Amino acid sequence: MLPAFGLYTHIRANRIRSRFLLAGLVVLSLVLVFAVALLMRALSGEVPNGYRHDLGGYLAGAFRDLPWLAPFALAGSAVWIAIAFRFNQTLIDLVTGARPVTRADQPRLYNLLENLCISRGVPVPILRVMDNSAPNAFASGLKPEQHSITVTTGLLETLDDAELECVLAHELTHIRNDDVRTMVIAVIVTGILSFVGELLLRSNMSFRSGSQSGSSRKDKGGAGAAILIALVLIALVWFLSQAVKFALSRSREYLADAGAVELTKNPDAMISALQKIEGKGEIEKVPSGIMELCLDNPRSGIQDLFATHPSIADRIDALRRYAGGTPAIDAAPEPVSQGPASVSSASAPALGNPWNR
Repeated sequence: MLPAFGLYTHIRANRIRSRFLLAGLVVLSLVLVFAVALLMRALSGEVPNGYRHDLGGYLAGAFRDLPWLAPFALAGSAVWIAIAFRFNQTLIDLVTGARPVTRADQPRLYNLLENLCISRGVPVPILRVMDNSAPNAFASGLKPEQHSITVTTGLLETLDDAELECVLAHELTHIRNDDVRTMVIAVIVTGILSFVGELLLRSNMSFRSGSQSGSSRKDKGGAGAAILIALVLIALVWFLSQAVKFALSRSREYLADAGAVELTKNPDAMISALQKIEGKGEIEKVPSGIMELCLDNPRSGIQDLFATHPSIADRIDALRRYAGGTPAIDAAPEPVSQGPASVSSASAPALGNPWNR
């Protein structure tokens, strides 16, 4: 893909990349359907007429099953996504305890968000507040009338007005860029893939023990190889689906930080907000899918590859290098002086810029 220059071309390139990644999730769904068909064929010992009970026979049977199984699987996923479109905010409110607030309830918060929306001519999202001491925030809603921004009471107590405005601008950028819709769909699809994959892996041993009594020793080699291939495919689908979700989430955080600077013209306040919430944003007793939507997700895997968000240090470094943020005191002097506090084609080269990923 050609390198993108400037915030809005980054956003456009990111949307195109997201469509390819979501298409990849559909392909992974088909691979999972094939793996299920192969596993069922191997466990039942059934092959198409004219084929031997060997690996080739089981593979042929799975390929024959794919055309009629795939529509059912895709239709089921579509129904699940449709349900999520209708009830996602209700479910989020139930698990987080967030409540809608008005200007009378939170004048400081409402005025900051309203001013940002007026400056860009966009509707004001619904504001929600969650009673939790962890300083964090997230955007949600799959349709314009559902769009909302939820902040914790801990965030309101931790940040000053300039910092809070940057956080609201960050979440508003997620809404403007359709990040929320993309991420929720990705979480739903990967959730389906993970659930089905884990269910099959957990059930394999019981299925296998129940089916082996009806299969002969002569079949055992081919069926065993088919089961092994199916399990490898299921594990691969799970791993790649998680990688797609992480790729979507990580790239969007850089763009949302840049969007916050573009809206507020205050990179230092964005940096200060990130510094204040670093390592403190863990919201207990909420699903991982909601944490993946948050401003900061301290949950990470054993390696950085499995973190849904870039590290706060990397995000701050990007703001200092490419968005006009004040350089760190101990940072080496840049060969080129920083420009105005905006993100433009002149402020970031194509190579080395995390917003170009």
